[in-house]
Amino acid sequence: MNAPLRAAAITADPRWARVLARDPAADGCFFYSVRSTGVYCRPSCGARTPRPENVAFHASAAEAEAAGFRPCRRCKPDQPPLAAQHAACVAGLCRHIDDADTPPSLAELAALAGLSRYHLHRVFKAVTGLTPHAWATARRAHRLRDALAHSPRVTDAILDAGYNSTGRFYAQSGAVLGMTPTAWRAGGADTDIRFAIGQCALGALLVAASPRGVCAIALGDDPGRLAGDLQARFPHARLIGADPDFEALVAQVVGFVEAPQTGLDLPLDIRGTAFQQRVWQALRAIPAGTTLSYAELARRLGVPTAIRAVAGACAANTLAVAIPCHRVVRSDGSLAGYRWGVARKRALLDREAGR
Repeated sequence: MNAPLRAAAITADPRWARVLARDPAADGCFFYSVRSTGVYCRPSCGARTPRPENVAFHASAAEAEAAGFRPCRRCKPDQPPLAAQHAACVAGLCRHIDDADTPPSLAELAALAGLSRYHLHRVFKAVTGLTPHAWATARRAHRLRDALAHSPRVTDAILDAGYNSTGRFYAQSGAVLGMTPTAWRAGGADTDIRFAIGQCALGALLVAASPRGVCAIALGDDPGRLAGDLQARFPHARLIGADPDFEALVAQVVGFVEAPQTGLDLPLDIRGTAFQQRVWQALRAIPAGTTLSYAELARRLGVPTAIRAVAGACAANTLAVAIPCHRVVRSDGSLAGYRWGVARKRALLDREAGR
């Protein structure tokens, strides 16, 4: 085949567009070789773009080497992809953080990884969606919840979880647990949760609030099941219903469901990991009538490879419509799963779009 025909065949191949884009998502899917240099590369290689008539595609590194090409020294296609190397490195650092009695410093983690502090900070966030400090904070909060279930004294649980000062912990206990450690340990005992259930075009709607703000908005077909799910979340809290003043709040949420253009501005009691809260904050910034893909949302958060983690945070949302996870769709525009049913997700989007 002469050069013009070879060039035409390569440029017509969809893999060529991914080479031109240096698409990291294509790494591992195929490799390309360059006849004029005798090397083969990953699609994401940052080397100078070759002339298409000199290019051939290969299913594997072994196939490229069998054809007589050597690995590129720049992208090292015979080694694990850089993303996989970073993931393995960060996984080891996460285990180190989890096992440490006190959160290790960024300098200590960087020394373990053999990276600069700046580079480690960027790589860690790209892989996990969190900074090393935020990861350590979230893991420490997780250890605290476990310790509160087993330690005879609340103070012991706080110290065992890695908090050096009980005073410093109590200053942030609301953000960590959503309540005091004693109340958490008692399953929400001595915490008042007001709630009411109304009806809207999407079925039954439950709204519940703690003293800090609205802590649950749920949609469903069975009002009794919605109330039961709330009781399961707060097994020892005092659930207070039939409050006329609170029912006015439910009416406000129902009005928003019926007419999304009215907006919804409520004090929220948001409880989740640091990463979940980042995702939920980004969701609240999506205007009504528009949608984002999970991939685009991950890119906006600065974690383009954490698409699955972003989707998991959307699924963990317990505040329907107030945190509009229904505005996130698949990359092709189709609707993915929704905690309260895909049909309700479609109906919410149709209402916001004026359909």
